[in-house]
Amino acid sequence: MRYLPSLHQVTVLVLMIVAGCSSHTPDDASDSATVKTAHHASEPDLIPVIAALHDQMHAWEGTPYQWGGTELSGVDCSGFVWRTLKDRFNLPMERVTTSQLVRMGKRIEPDHLQPGDLVFFRIKHQMHVGFYDTNRHFLHASASRGVMRSSLDNVYWRSVFLEARRLSNEYGAQISFNYDDDGKSKLAKN
Repeated sequence: MRYLPSLHQVTVLVLMIVAGCSSHTPDDASDSATVKTAHHASEPDLIPVIAALHDQMHAWEGTPYQWGGTELSGVDCSGFVWRTLKDRFNLPMERVTTSQLVRMGKRIEPDHLQPGDLVFFRIKHQMHVGFYDTNRHFLHASASRGVMRSSLDNVYWRSVFLEARRLSNEYGAQISFNYDDDGKSKLAKN
């Protein structure tokens, strides 16, 4: 005799498949905690952070270094970081220096770097700062070449590396991009 599933069994199977493929937004804090534990959701979604950093880099790449600068006509390392935090991550803050940035957030081990973390260097009694990007690279305003992407594995950068810090406000921030919905540059409007 052939086995035919009952309507009840088919319904249960379809509901299990649909429930497994659906996304659920928890309605209260206890559901949220359960979901985070079950899916390791305590880790931030880094895709928007990476996209914001790359958007900023696309707009600022090659901008010449200018001590104290914060504009596309010239920017220093802390000015580039400040503008990125302000313009891309919408963090309301006054202009900050590298000395102020190195006291913000929490210190993290270099082996635990995530996109958006700040990386600091000590160069001839001065500090330098940039954003960790991906694949052991960071974005910064170089005194010699302007805004650029460099490798942390470069012998020079390894020798002057000071520390890394994480600003928790970047994760989950309302991120802005340089282009509107029609693909037109917002920078041209400014």
